Amino acid sequence: MRIISGDYKGRRITAPKKLPVRPTTDMAKESLFNILNNLFLFGSISVLDLFSGTGNISYEFASRGVKNIVCVDKNYHCIKFINTTAHDFNMPLITVRGDVFNYLLNTKKKYDVIFADPPYDFDVDTFSKIPNIVFKNNLLEQDGLLIVEHSKHTNLSHLNHFLYSRIYGGNMFSFFKNKEE
Repeated sequence: MRIISGDYKGRRITAPKKLPVRPTTDMAKESLFNILNNLFLFGSISVLDLFSGTGNISYEFASRGVKNIVCVDKNYHCIKFINTTAHDFNMPLITVRGDVFNYLLNTKKKYDVIFADPPYDFDVDTFSKIPNIVFKNNLLEQDGLLIVEHSKHTNLSHLNHFLYSRIYGGNMFSFFKNKEE
């Protein structure tokens, strides 16, 4: 995987093969950040990266100037890899080793962008827990955005706060936002 843009543009990051991950493809990541670049000033936002895996998405945010990034993953080796990479690149990442759902239920912090890349084999009910908890616990800033990455074979358009989705190869990003009353 490589960093697409920003201070670390072109840097390649090679994750250990033993990590139980499926990093977002460079094509999908580039398309996602083209959308986000038009919505946010990266230097002034906060990001929560759920099911962080290799930290691929967090590195991209950090390279583009985001200073407040929290990565949550339950796998010790993933968190260790993210910490090592963040240290090597001097990136301001905060890692939390733990269950994503417990983190969402217990945090009081709000974020401008929450990105979730859960295992693709989750059923729709498990996927739906992510936006349900985020919006029930008011974890997004007023103009914040929740993005859930999933297989193109999973449909989340029926969930509350769904905005739209985009397909890139076998990946799909579903976008969720607080809706105006």
